[in-house]
Amino acid sequence: MRERYSSGSSWEPRIGCSRAVRAGDALFISGTAPLAPDGVTTASTDPLQQARRCFEIIEQVIRDAGFNLTDVVRTRVYFRDEAHWPALADAHGERFSTIRPACTFLRVAGFASPDWHVEIEAECLRAD
Repeated sequence: MRERYSSGSSWEPRIGCSRAVRAGDALFISGTAPLAPDGVTTASTDPLQQARRCFEIIEQVIRDAGFNLTDVVRTRVYFRDEAHWPALADAHGERFSTIRPACTFLRVAGFASPDWHVEIEAECLRAD
């Protein structure tokens, strides 16, 4: 079974990607940017608030796909400025301090928008 979840973004068909893809008991969530529902960057100067927004979006698609936050087994946090790492780590810890998925923090040169400080991916596996 393969099911795609869309954010409704016009970029998805253009790029050829989905917000998330469920394959059996696994859910793979694409890089998630800190965007408000209207497509505007959230808290453009605050990396902590941006990370929190990314996690809100991720949690929504997890619920939409019939998974739970406790099903998250891997996250990847991409960030531009190493000075923001502690705030991003705190945001990750707020959601996952007891779940403790495998996690990688990666410093990158930049994102599609210069307003973004962070982009986050997640993978879920339902272990019934």
